[in-house]
Amino acid sequence: MPKQLYFLCTGNACRSQMAEGFAKKLLPADWTIQSAGVEVHGLDPRAVQVMAELGIDIASQQSKKIDPVYLRESDLVITLCGDARDRCPVTPPSVQKLHWPLPDPAQAPGTPAEQLVVFRQVRDEIKTRIQSLNDY
Repeated sequence: MPKQLYFLCTGNACRSQMAEGFAKKLLPADWTIQSAGVEVHGLDPRAVQVMAELGIDIASQQSKKIDPVYLRESDLVITLCGDARDRCPVTPPSVQKLHWPLPDPAQAPGTPAEQLVVFRQVRDEIKTRIQSLNDY
């Protein structure tokens, strides 16, 4: 049965964008997959860079706000930060929700190289969690 999946975070700039990219590559082709944010912050170029390192191109993805219709019709909604979980609009009981509390790599301190280390750590954690969805 096809699934409709929605990844949500605050600005739809990093975590949810990486999750969308992995899900489109790793999950069954009949799944409908999107990401969004409670706000729009634009696609972070560091997320694009670390995904490209694994051969996944998310450069054409757009940062967007939550679509209430898509949210309501989703089978599974995954929030990737507490802000999105707390500010997510109410969904019908038919929508299953998961929460993956991942750090925001865009807030990582340090040099650009140190920040990329955090982006890669978050990216790899997202990949692991996406792979576990094959059993959903």
